[in-house]
Amino acid sequence: MSNFFPANAQGKLSDYQRAEVMNGAIQNKIHYSPDNFQWISGTKNFLYSMLTPRGVEYILADTKTLTKAAAFDQQRLAAELSALSNKTIQPFQLPISKATITADGKELKFIYDSAWWTYNLTTFKAIEVSKVVPPRSQGYWGDNNNNNNTIRRSKSPDGKWVAYIKEFNLYVSSSDSISEPHQLSNDGSSVNYYSPYLYWSPDSKKIAAYRVKANKPHTLYLIESSPTDQLQPKLHTRNYLKPGDEVQQFTPCLFLIDSMKQVFIDTTTIQDQYDLSEPVWRKDSRAFTFEYNKRGHQNFAVMEVGETGSIRKLINEESKTFINYSGRKYRYDLADGKEIIWASERDGWNHLYLFDENGVLKNQITKGEWVVRRVINVNEADRTLLFEGSGMEAGMDPYFIQYYKINLDGTGLKRLTNENGNHKAVFNDDYSLFTDSYSRIDKPSVSLLRDGNTGEILMELEKADITPLLNTGWKMPEVFTAKGRDGETDIWGMIIRPSNFDSTKTYPVIEYIYAGPHDSFVPKSFVNDSRGSLHELAELGFIVVQCDGMGTSNRSKAFHDVCWQNLKDAGFPDRIAFMKEAAKSYPYMDLNKVGIFGNSAGGQSSLGALLFHPDFYKVAVSSSGCHDNRMDKIWWNEQWMGYPIGPQYAASSNAEHADKLQGKLLLILGELDDNVDPSSTMQVINKLIKANKNFDFLMVPGMKHSLGGDYGEHKRRDFFVKHLMGIDPPEWTWTQNIVVPKP
Repeated sequence: MSNFFPANAQGKLSDYQRAEVMNGAIQNKIHYSPDNFQWISGTKNFLYSMLTPRGVEYILADTKTLTKAAAFDQQRLAAELSALSNKTIQPFQLPISKATITADGKELKFIYDSAWWTYNLTTFKAIEVSKVVPPRSQGYWGDNNNNNNTIRRSKSPDGKWVAYIKEFNLYVSSSDSISEPHQLSNDGSSVNYYSPYLYWSPDSKKIAAYRVKANKPHTLYLIESSPTDQLQPKLHTRNYLKPGDEVQQFTPCLFLIDSMKQVFIDTTTIQDQYDLSEPVWRKDSRAFTFEYNKRGHQNFAVMEVGETGSIRKLINEESKTFINYSGRKYRYDLADGKEIIWASERDGWNHLYLFDENGVLKNQITKGEWVVRRVINVNEADRTLLFEGSGMEAGMDPYFIQYYKINLDGTGLKRLTNENGNHKAVFNDDYSLFTDSYSRIDKPSVSLLRDGNTGEILMELEKADITPLLNTGWKMPEVFTAKGRDGETDIWGMIIRPSNFDSTKTYPVIEYIYAGPHDSFVPKSFVNDSRGSLHELAELGFIVVQCDGMGTSNRSKAFHDVCWQNLKDAGFPDRIAFMKEAAKSYPYMDLNKVGIFGNSAGGQSSLGALLFHPDFYKVAVSSSGCHDNRMDKIWWNEQWMGYPIGPQYAASSNAEHADKLQGKLLLILGELDDNVDPSSTMQVINKLIKANKNFDFLMVPGMKHSLGGDYGEHKRRDFFVKHLMGIDPPEWTWTQNIVVPKP
């Protein structure tokens, strides 16, 4: 066996060199592991590509004959592209993307050199069709409510009318431009204006609109010290609302075109908004609906406005903690609103419920101590629902995605997948077939073709070969579980060892932490974990761990609620229990030398480890941390910390508790971070200095929200080597053959 990573001492120059070359050495070492299945529209065939010993190969599978073969002659295509570009293009290194084949099997379509091309599979000629249109920028998240001066003309579905905003009010004009415009509102102003986003009823007889009460912006100031185009610094600003700031308030409005009048809507039931969703008309134009999120995220409702202006709650969701609207919301209206499928955690787990048109619960569709992760499809004709779930299968990692089908009345649950792994399915147009690739971080992927109704395996497509990866000396991560703080709940994570691991040695332990309540974060699929900085860090002579403690998502509501108004918890009691249990099995894990690092919310947690758990964590590297939740973006922090702003914010603030610092700390910050206000870190630094605490700080000019870039990565590694191993890190010089990746 060829081994790129020979054994050596810990934290030495050779370990650094090995860590630097590791990422490059393990690239492109997983064969026969496709991840980009593409069903060919109008057929039962699909295309996929995968890395093989020859390079990237494209395969076409026929589900009628259950056969597969080369999708096209890659040598011919390489020759054609070489001739057109005057470049040498290798057949199994084709610089193409988004490849698909037409339904008649005569043409290959793909992107090459920033353009769409077609390639005739009979004449073997390629033609450039059009340039690729770059995706439209979504803009900065804080600017999505500045639309009082936006000009948009909205044409009615029948084409007879045009609606628009003029001088903050709503007008309509005949599309023939002959008649005078009609002013439908007269109460608009610069501080209470009509939104330019207008919603016509399908019958063209009504308009739903929002009148918007403007809020006071919160400006974030950033100084770019070292711009590339001038000597002097630049000042940048962002509209950046923070917890407690005023938010826009929306008044739904209804206008009748036939009478050119506005219908009054009583809005007393939708006060104290955090947000309202866009209005959606019923197909028969009888009413429109919108979703109401009350400030504080403890009340979320589906509202319906009738043509007379009557407003009623169809579904009312309430919680004593929070409603996870940003990650768990799902709604599907059947038969033009005669029934509604709705996701809720009201029984303690995320499940689906069926309501009638009046908001009366008909039945719970899914039920049990497991969670619905995503709805794939609702078949209204046969009244079935296809979904992703996790935690249903006994003896498996409760985060693994599996696929299921169920009747809307809650009967007839079918398991479409059941193998012990994290599944990823791609369904064809009518959901009668799907490809299924499953793996674990300790088991390479298997790819299958399955029946969409029964889950029956119709064909094994590929089985990944990781022999080339293992031949580098790379060590596979270990899945590890331990009981959490309550002694009952399983905490799932992974353990990474260096390639030259020696069980007779002892190893300091480093935890990578991200404990954001919006998701779970430990990798579950092999492809997502076979490379990366955690393995490189382990090469220096550490055991690296990652786990999902209580307070993160994708488990029970009770598991999740631990974070409520208490982000400083970050699952630490579970994380500490996890590592202590691991050390019982693996005494070479030295829990007297535990370090931790993370970015953003992980930056908050990594510093919090030294402030709130200094008896266990000794060294921390904190990057781009949101150290005080009052300083961070409004939506994320009010969702978990609550509203109005109360003492819980100060209780979780690293700045408020900076004087408690014990252990060794490195703070990393980008001066242009517009995700988390850089002042959040600077205020921590201010408190640390006033408390005469010793710490290290790296400010990276021009850097945005980041772990620190290549330079920060080196500083982080050095910091752990110095303070967990007691070794002075080697100098960073080219003569020592330490390869620094280009930014």
